[in-house]
Amino acid sequence: MKSKILIIGAGYAGILTAKKLAKKFKKNDDVNITIIDKNPFHTMLTELHEVAANRVDEDSIKISLSKVFAGRKVNVVLDTVESIDFENNKVTGNCNTYEYEYLVLAAGSKPTYFGVPGAEEFSHKLWSFDDAVNLREHIHNCFRKAATETNPEKKKRLLTFHVVGAGFTGVEMVGELAEYVPVLCEKYEIDRKDVSIYNVDVLTRTVPNLPEKLSNKVENRLQKMGVTMMLNNGVVGVGADFIETKNGDKVTRHTSGTVIWAAGIESSDITNEAAKTLQSAARGRIKLDSYLRSLDNDHVYVVGDNMLFTAEGEERPVPQMVENCEQSAAVAAKNIYSAITGKGEMTAYKPSFHGMMVCVGGRYGVARVGLPKFMFNLPSFLAMFAKHFINIIYFIQVLGWNKIFSYIKHEFFTIRNCRSFVGGHFSNRTPSFLLVALRIWLGAVWLFEGIMKIVEGWFNKPHLEGFFGGANGWYDSILKGVTEGTSGEAGKAAVEAVSSATTAGGGEAVAEGINKIGTTIINFDFLHLFRVIFVSGKQLAESALSDFAFRLDIPLMNTFVYKVILANDSIQMFMQISIVIAEILIGLALIGGLFTTPASAVSLILQFMFVCTTGLYLGTFWMIFAGIAVLIGAGRTFGLDYYAMPFLKRQWKKLPIVRKWYIYND
Repeated sequence: MKSKILIIGAGYAGILTAKKLAKKFKKNDDVNITIIDKNPFHTMLTELHEVAANRVDEDSIKISLSKVFAGRKVNVVLDTVESIDFENNKVTGNCNTYEYEYLVLAAGSKPTYFGVPGAEEFSHKLWSFDDAVNLREHIHNCFRKAATETNPEKKKRLLTFHVVGAGFTGVEMVGELAEYVPVLCEKYEIDRKDVSIYNVDVLTRTVPNLPEKLSNKVENRLQKMGVTMMLNNGVVGVGADFIETKNGDKVTRHTSGTVIWAAGIESSDITNEAAKTLQSAARGRIKLDSYLRSLDNDHVYVVGDNMLFTAEGEERPVPQMVENCEQSAAVAAKNIYSAITGKGEMTAYKPSFHGMMVCVGGRYGVARVGLPKFMFNLPSFLAMFAKHFINIIYFIQVLGWNKIFSYIKHEFFTIRNCRSFVGGHFSNRTPSFLLVALRIWLGAVWLFEGIMKIVEGWFNKPHLEGFFGGANGWYDSILKGVTEGTSGEAGKAAVEAVSSATTAGGGEAVAEGINKIGTTIINFDFLHLFRVIFVSGKQLAESALSDFAFRLDIPLMNTFVYKVILANDSIQMFMQISIVIAEILIGLALIGGLFTTPASAVSLILQFMFVCTTGLYLGTFWMIFAGIAVLIGAGRTFGLDYYAMPFLKRQWKKLPIVRKWYIYND
């Protein structure tokens, strides 16, 4: 009989638990793993504010469950769980009933309103994909309506926003909103002074989990962005067009067109239902033993936000944060594996958290990171960098290359209104069709070089000894200051080598000055690992761009060239024929716009080889920069990649190993 493991919830904790269990039982057909969620996708809850304030596309925070579990023995079931029968090991949903031997409760949380009248009815929450999309549209509509509203009171109400909650979610939401408002004001021709943004909380300072110094930085940043801080104010009522706050004994009603509720969370409905049977506390969180099992049922494991567990030596329960989801998922998966197979010992949960961070918009953040007993603060740029780096680490676990590529694209390469901590400098703005001429010209130069090498006899006899040796002689004559150092055949070989390798027209200039002492500009040896050489074939005052040459001299590469390649005529012929064929294929590929990315990559590799062997004239460096410019997607415009790449991507994604390891992008 198969062991049935049932996971409720495909949030951070649930999805990681399922993947880790699938890996442990991948060779065991006697175990059935099922994960249930009401959505066919996983939502990045920590990034909801970015969608709500229109910094990133909504699809960027969705991760398809079918893609996550492609090629893995995990059954994905779409259903809403209504009840759990712990005595008979059954879970009942809207669509079906599911039996289990081991249950993992990872259903996550929902907003809590603390009994405030009207809060749930009249405020906008931010705890799901739909919440973020709806809030984004609502904010946009407020400005759209305000632009044509002639009644001053109505206009003021439309442009007044209250974000309730000064914890992580509230601060990040109000920060994103404050950053987005100037964009909307410009679009709808609204004076920024007409927009009011308030951050309301009964707390005495923002994000009290952080040190007071960092809290002050967050508050100062928000105030500079035009946010009015209303701390020490508890919310006691919310209506269709107002919010009521209480400071001491004084209750004040404020006009508000939008109230965003980000003031706290409690366990999800199904976890609250389970809490009626299992020991629980603190808004429905389930009490656990050190192995993450319910105190009442050792076949029920709880991970993520639903767990109430205080680690040994700690005073407070583990926080409801992503790092706890990751670590608890790993321990629960290991213990379930041990319980089913009898292999290994159960592992007690000993979390080790490495800090926390808060982003105030896309350009500013604060962070306190490190080890449990050694924490330090990071300045804004490094805090934002750490935030993105941690997200990427998480994506490696969930959806590998596919999600990493998507995340980098949305956060940096297509970011709107420069709302990134790098200021939008990486965001693409140049239409790709402007690169067509550059791509074709780069391809034509490579094709010309390949054909000329055939004309010179590269298919008939070895040329590499003169190709490399002549260049070395030319550089030595300048570096050592030997007037006649490269006369005669050696000089001709030097000219041929450098000019041919660099595909530049500077050969004649070098030949003219070959018997003169050139100019050494840079000759820097770094620990004998490599040497940077920058010279001119003429005196500096007489030099043109075509006279300057750059070389990165690497002893290890030199040894390989002379001891392996040049030592054998057969290897020489193989290498030079390969170079010629590569140059011709690169040229044809770039001209036709077919396989542009690999062609550009090989182009850059060849250029790097030339830099490290014969060197390059500055007049030829444009080929390196052109190769970089057309590296990504340049063949999709007026090129064969427009037809070839979509077809190849569809076929590639069908391969089981590709789907399993996520080595594709959408």
